Amino acid sequence: MKNKIKVFRAMHDLTQEDLAKAIGVTRQTILAIEKGKYVPSLDLAIKIARHFNVTIEEIFLYDAVTSTVAID
Repeated sequence: MKNKIKVFRAMHDLTQEDLAKAIGVTRQTILAIEKGKYVPSLDLAIKIARHFNVTIEEIFLYDAVTSTVAID
């Protein structure tokens, strides 16, 4: 899932460490989310959006092409 966390961090002059401390995760978690290697839980996505006072949709970009679900 693509996201704009790095952009929002830059707009607020925050490091990955600053954001991580503010929402209660590790810097590595923020790094993994920014690089698209980890999709945050809904709870974590809400915490990030609330920290920046924006909606989840303003930060996280859903890509239906790369997000597939296997139904058996």
